[in-house]
Amino acid sequence: MESKIELKKVEAKPVLSVRLETTIDELPSLINDSYRRIAEYLAELGEAPADAPFAAYYRLDTQSIDIEFGVPVSKNLPGKDDIKAGETVPGDAVVYVHEGPYTDLKPVYQELFDWIGENGCKPKGLYYEYYFNSPGDVAEKNLSTRIVIPVEK
Repeated sequence: MESKIELKKVEAKPVLSVRLETTIDELPSLINDSYRRIAEYLAELGEAPADAPFAAYYRLDTQSIDIEFGVPVSKNLPGKDDIKAGETVPGDAVVYVHEGPYTDLKPVYQELFDWIGENGCKPKGLYYEYYFNSPGDVAEKNLSTRIVIPVEK
């Protein structure tokens, strides 16, 4: 990987999010629907996102996915229905910015988890992907994804 893997202290950030358990096949329609509903609710509140939207992966296997789609906000806001108020995990985290197609992420994650083990860290069991653009806006080679993996040292 050409970009630098960094161990950083990250602060908890307030978010509005939707957490779902689903399958790989259902994922594409749920992504768009979740972000759309969060955006509509933010507009209803007269608020705007404070950072790029994210997906937090709690479990990803061949059968099912436990995933949270969210948007960082500038202050604590109330939830509504299945849109929950919460915050990102604070503390030590391994951070890396990937430039390129989502299909190239598997070897990136392998290298990140290798780095974590080699540097005496242990993952906390979830990881975040922040999406700075989308395939509908830019060519796949120009996609920018920040990966944040909370760890214990």
